[in-house]
This record gives sequence, C-alpha cells and structure tokens, in this order.
Amino acid sequence: MTQLSTSGVMPEIGTLRLCFYGAGSMAEAIVRGLLDRGLTIPDKIGMMNRQNAERLDELSGRYGIITAADEASKQSMLQKADLIFLAMKPKDAAEAIKLLRSSIRADQIIVSLVAGMSIDTIESLLQKKTAVIRTMPNTSSTIGLGATGISFSSSVTEGQRLLADQMFQSIGLTAVVEEPMLDVVTGISGSGPAYIYYVMEAMIEAGRKLGLSEETARELTVQTVLGSAHMVRATNETPADLRRKVTSPNGTTQAAIETLDAHHFTQAIIAAVSRAAERAGEMGTEIERVAKS
Repeated sequence: MTQLSTSGVMPEIGTLRLCFYGAGSMAEAIVRGLLDRGLTIPDKIGMMNRQNAERLDELSGRYGIITAADEASKQSMLQKADLIFLAMKPKDAAEAIKLLRSSIRADQIIVSLVAGMSIDTIESLLQKKTAVIRTMPNTSSTIGLGATGISFSSSVTEGQRLLADQMFQSIGLTAVVEEPMLDVVTGISGSGPAYIYYVMEAMIEAGRKLGLSEETARELTVQTVLGSAHMVRATNETPADLRRKVTSPNGTTQAAIETLDAHHFTQAIIAAVSRAAERAGEMGTEIERVAKS
C-alpha cells in the first residue's frame, strides 16, 4: 500500500495498487492500455467481480493480473488498493458501492466508470467525502482510440488529476470538463461511435442497392471513414474546410450535400446529440433516486 500524495505532485502509477471492481470490456481496455504503455506491471493490478470466476480466470491468463473470487480475497484486495475503479454495471453499482463503505480508506482514490452516477451520489453511498474521479470513456477505448471525459470531486488534488489524465490517455484522448458537461460528452463521444456506424450502415446499403457487392461497399466505406478522420487529424483543418475542398461547384459532392441538407442532416445530428445528452441526465436522475431510496 502506497501513501498517496495530498499535494500537487503526481504519484507514480507504477508504485500504486489498482483494484478494478468489475471485469467488463472497459475495465479490460484500461488494464491493457496501462500495461501496453508500461505504466505499471500486472502484479500491481487486481480485479474482481460479483460471481463470474471464468471471466476473471480469462483476464488473469491473458494479462497476468491478480484476481479475487472469494469474499476474503475481495476485501483484502480492496483494502490494499490505492485506486479503486468502479467498473460494475450501472444497475449493480449502488448496492456494490454501499458494500464498500467499511473497506474504503480516506486516502484512497475512487475512479468511476459507471455511466450516469454522479460524484454526489457516489459520496452519498460511501457516506464520506473522498477523492472521486468520474469518467465517461467510449467503446473505442478497447482499441486504444477512445475519448474519455473526466470530472473531479473537490477532494481531488492537482497531482491526482494529472494521474487520472495519464491513466486515461493510455486508452486514447482525454477531456477534463465540469461534471454537468459529462452529459454532453456522453452525447458526443460516449454515444458518438454509434452515429458513425449508423452512417456507415447507410453508405454500405446505398452501395449495395446501386450494384456494388456487400464486401466492396463495406471496404470502400470503412476506408473512406478512416481516411476522413485521419485527414482532420493530420491537416489540423476544420471538417468544414475539408468538406468545402471536396465540394466542387455543380459537382457530385455538391449534389449529395444538397440532398443531405434537404433532409435536414445537420439538424438531425444536433437533435440526436442533444437527446442523448438529455437521456444521460434522465438516467443519472433515476440512478440517484434508486441509490438514495
């Protein structure tokens, strides 16, 4: 057990014991990212879940991390940890966090991956003020290309903020925002991959209906989306500027863009992101109601 710094100095990740309460794909993505970047070693990482011992064995075999299946091992792992990652399903989170009350020390850091659960709710369930880092990663984190929104409780030090940023940069890009803005992050990047997949589905279907084979339409669509994203990153130009460069007057692209505009494409995307953000808030309110009942 390492004494965590309460100053602005960032503790070394490799000196800390990490405990993941939950063994899903996002927890695995973080473990993989930390190990691939050489930020820590398997012996410093513990993982536990409610009852899926087979999943724990799978991850232990794949990464060499420590796992805990029985209650005594779980309690020991929690008590020795410097950082505890709440990586359980939202429906299980409130009950699981209540059970942590007797195990949590004042100097431990809580890192939440639970969608919709506020810092206030976490502290209420723990019945104490503590350093809580709330995050909103997306599914692309599983391949190291994620986008993670991060917010902090008032107890989090500057050094701990830097630590969180470094950890989540191991699975992609990070954006530190005020907690209410995490709902917007959810609407843009949390749910965002699904919007892109939806557009890709439509492009593939269009190609198929116009005579291409399914395989050819898919390959062309995937490469087009990949190349477009890389163009934005590589050139540092805005998507609007790059779009205008592709759009010749009276050409094919202009005809396509005019068709999208006629179907209110931009307004539909804005409405979709807004609705996703609104729904994130609704889910958070419901989680809070259940947690405090």
